[in-house]
Amino acid sequence: MSSMTRRNFFATLGTAGALALAGCNGSGEPAQTTDDQATDETTDEASYTLVKEGVLTNVAELGFAPFEYIDDEGTTVGFDVDLSNAIAEKMGLTCEWLPNQAFDTLVPTIKQGGKADISIAGMTISDERLEQVDFSDPYLNSNQGIVAAAGSDLNSESLNAEGMQVACQTGTTGDEWISENLPNATKVPLADVTAALMGISTGLYNAMVIDLPVAQNMIAESFSDLEVVEEIPTGEQYGIAVSKDNPGLLAAINDALAAIEEDGTMDEIKQKWFGTTEI
Repeated sequence: MSSMTRRNFFATLGTAGALALAGCNGSGEPAQTTDDQATDETTDEASYTLVKEGVLTNVAELGFAPFEYIDDEGTTVGFDVDLSNAIAEKMGLTCEWLPNQAFDTLVPTIKQGGKADISIAGMTISDERLEQVDFSDPYLNSNQGIVAAAGSDLNSESLNAEGMQVACQTGTTGDEWISENLPNATKVPLADVTAALMGISTGLYNAMVIDLPVAQNMIAESFSDLEVVEEIPTGEQYGIAVSKDNPGLLAAINDALAAIEEDGTMDEIKQKWFGTTEI
């Protein structure tokens, strides 16, 4: 698989904002449903509402590889893209992704309604978010990691000092973790993960706190000069955000997730993107 590189980062910023609705299969074509699949639909569409009839519309921040990002060909790809494609198939729907949107606006967008049905975006289920939206059953486990220059002796203890610049993506668990655990450091919230990692490479920031699967992917694909210097066992679980006004859709998504787990599709997608099913 390919991933976002430093070379195409600035081009991607422009592409993401102007990107037309992308099919969940990552090819720009809607997910196909056979007669047999239609027979296996988990929940009648009449039991829930959709922004667009017959379509499951998703909103996410499209710079979060390997979950959702824009590849070198301008196509939206990733683990969450494949998963949402599988969910849509189980529900007898097609699927579309809206253009790139800042991560900290995703929950308010779902809460407000009218623009997107779901947000599957590598999003941790948290009490704060549950006050605004509902979440599906968990579909992936995650922890946080501290990323710094390779060979660095930095860790959470040494970073908790005046003058230390620690980046994060705005509105994430990493953002919250820095506030709670590194009160003496200067927190630098940014909209884009790649920009933060580039800042560490150039010496602008000392470190970043980020979801561990994303850190590992970005380092392997694009940032060999960086490394995870400390893993933080936050014990997070990712879920799909759904409006509290749409309980039928939440039930249908949970049914689809259960079916995907049972028939082995989830393991296939995990193996494709992470090289393991133990995540």
